[in-house]
Amino acid sequence: MLFCSIALAWMLTTPTQAQLPEAKIDVRMHLLFPHPQKNHHTPPAVLWLKSLQGGSSLPFPPRDHYTLAQKNRMFTPHLLVVPVGSTVFFPNEDPFFHNVFSLFDGKRFDLGLYEAGSVKEVTFSREGFSYIFCNIHPEMSAVVLALSTPLYAIADASGAFQLRDVPAGEYELHLWVEGAPQPVLDKLVRKVRVTPGTGDLGELSMTALPQQPATHLNKFGQPYDQDAKPTY
Repeated sequence: MLFCSIALAWMLTTPTQAQLPEAKIDVRMHLLFPHPQKNHHTPPAVLWLKSLQGGSSLPFPPRDHYTLAQKNRMFTPHLLVVPVGSTVFFPNEDPFFHNVFSLFDGKRFDLGLYEAGSVKEVTFSREGFSYIFCNIHPEMSAVVLALSTPLYAIADASGAFQLRDVPAGEYELHLWVEGAPQPVLDKLVRKVRVTPGTGDLGELSMTALPQQPATHLNKFGQPYDQDAKPTY
């Protein structure tokens, strides 16, 4: 009778297979370019995984604060990845005016002129890339990527991606590389299966070197006046 009681207690306290901790895998992938030059550095690049198992997407809630600062006629950081629904603050840390805008599909906005020491904000309410510029200083640019998954990585200088603690499962892999044409990136989208022991997803080969960023237009859709000297 005592043996039966001990056995029953063991059965009640031992986790079932469904209760066992979910396997988490560190995932690696490497980005290759054709005919890389000596001292080649990978351009800004992001890899992310979207779950193909309905209802199993991991939460990716916004943090309290995301900042894209303007200082020395530069945006810092140049690349910012945020969860969908995040509010990004744009402080002007220069001693002159800026006019931050974006006319691309991720999030269209125009913050207008604002002076040194002031801050404006934008909420990125849908997934996608937003290319950010200043209507006064054409040399300024940045990129904000709003994602609905926390499973992403930014490439290091060698083109290596590392994603920590990825749950086992099936995913759709996406890639963005600054300067790469969208049709090239679309061809790199693929399905991958992540299981214990298969954390190395191998290599992704670009079919062409990314292009230098094209000269962009101002917020009115017109070329910048290259001869004009900014008064700010």
